[in-house]
Amino acid sequence: MSIRRSRVTRAAALVAGAALVLSACGGGGGGAQGETFAECESNPNTCNSAEAGALRDGGEVAFALEKNISNWNANSAEGNVLETGLVFQSVLPKAFVTQPDLTPAMNENLLVSAEQTNSNPQTLVYQIQPDAVWSDGTPITATDFIYNWRTQNGRDCPDCAAATTSGYDQIRSIEPAGNGKAFTVTMSTPYTDWQALWSGDVVIYPAHIAAQQGDINTPRGLAAAYEYFGRTVPNYSAGPFQIEEFQNNTAVVVTPNPRWYGEGPNLDRLIFRIITEAAQEPPALANDEVQVIYPQPQIDLVQQVRDIPGVSSFIGMGLQWEHYDFNLENPFLAEKPLREAMFTAVDRQGIIDATVGQFTDKAEPLNNHNLMPQQEGYTDVVSQTGYGNGNVDAARQVLSDAGYRMQDERLITPNGRPVPPLRIRYTVGNQIRQDQSELFAQQVAPLGVTVDVEPTDDLGGTLSEGDYDIMVFAWVSDSFPFSGALQLWSTGSESNYGGYSNPEVDRLLAAAASSTNADQARQQLNESNRILAEDAYVLPLYQKPTFIALYDDIANVRNNSSLDGPLYNVEQWGIRAE
Repeated sequence: MSIRRSRVTRAAALVAGAALVLSACGGGGGGAQGETFAECESNPNTCNSAEAGALRDGGEVAFALEKNISNWNANSAEGNVLETGLVFQSVLPKAFVTQPDLTPAMNENLLVSAEQTNSNPQTLVYQIQPDAVWSDGTPITATDFIYNWRTQNGRDCPDCAAATTSGYDQIRSIEPAGNGKAFTVTMSTPYTDWQALWSGDVVIYPAHIAAQQGDINTPRGLAAAYEYFGRTVPNYSAGPFQIEEFQNNTAVVVTPNPRWYGEGPNLDRLIFRIITEAAQEPPALANDEVQVIYPQPQIDLVQQVRDIPGVSSFIGMGLQWEHYDFNLENPFLAEKPLREAMFTAVDRQGIIDATVGQFTDKAEPLNNHNLMPQQEGYTDVVSQTGYGNGNVDAARQVLSDAGYRMQDERLITPNGRPVPPLRIRYTVGNQIRQDQSELFAQQVAPLGVTVDVEPTDDLGGTLSEGDYDIMVFAWVSDSFPFSGALQLWSTGSESNYGGYSNPEVDRLLAAAASSTNADQARQQLNESNRILAEDAYVLPLYQKPTFIALYDDIANVRNNSSLDGPLYNVEQWGIRAE
């Protein structure tokens, strides 16, 4: 059974957060193969470096992209997909980026400074680089930041289905200064992760292009521009590259932006070659059709890549995590005992052993919904529930206590209705996800629950439309956990795809995101996660490994296990001189 929802009915229900994107890809787990990445464990921000003088003048690099781009508005709930964000690292700017060591850094190409100047009220002052312009020569000004704020605050554009409103809905005012090259943000309430504004999974779209679609001082004009950005391949840029060509399901080709105001780029062509079957990436790399890959690591894939001469690879762990989600708009899954029993029957360690554990010993059951083990404040909130331990007898007891019964090996609800077959969905071409889906189905079958396994080639659309009962996918975040939590779990958030709602979780998340005390905020975040875990909405699987591989002559490319990915410094990419 699958419950589909109308995106129109959800468009006005905006409460949500920030800083995470959907992932149909990911990576492996632990260490370098080859000389190129040898220093990446100890020096993640500088490994595989080469100065401009050691690089060839120009050249072309092809990067394997695991999903086609069907929506070009990366700030929307549907377009908020990792692969879209990776392409936009080369085209559209943001205020802060996450570095490979998982710490935030101001985008110095775009900004001269960004700082908090007052705490009551919280006041933020931004200074834009004087030479920063769009590719048509229009200066980047406060107007661009204001336009993006209005489409994401949940008030000015009710029909803008934003992936996140966190922080933007707390902005009281934005006052431009200095011919628009500076602006002051005054918050109505403090925002713990203020550096996440115009950062993370968010990119900055041009206000002057938006204004061509309608009056952006009105809800209707804002929505028209928002829709335009989603359906239209960008012919504008404020990054080191601009899109030269988009071949649907084939490639995105970018070339240097002649109006680029920063250093570089070194390359004169970058091709994002769309390869949705992960198994085809090693052959593409071996045949030099691509020079850099960043795939979901499969067992055979990792070994094949390690056998390619002249190629180095790296497996790391970061701000990505795999999980099972329920769609609570399904009336059977809206009943907690059924969800609780299914999660109790699922064996996370067995799933890890059969999938990612085949090529890394670093993956282990994850026990938090927002903090990763290497982040301060990480707390186990799952073990106490008993979920994920594969205890079928305990799962049967949960159902029995709630009035469920078995009839002809089929589960019957307390009111006498047979539980219909459910659908678990995964991203097409991802063998690990397919295996995880099939294992889930096998592990809950003894409960009398049938789960059918189906792929999807549109992760964002499938989630936004609610065209699933159970979904396995990953969230990829940045270094701002409080805003990210609001995005995922708040009532009505466009990224809260399964329709979860708990007023106490809402209260704790809002408090954590509006705190001036980081320790207190982490305590509130963990308390919200405890409740979330007990509610059996999402079951974390494991901290997702990342896997990157490239030819040894490719310089300044390195692993970045965050949503900014290895393209966070794309203007520095280059080919080593002979």
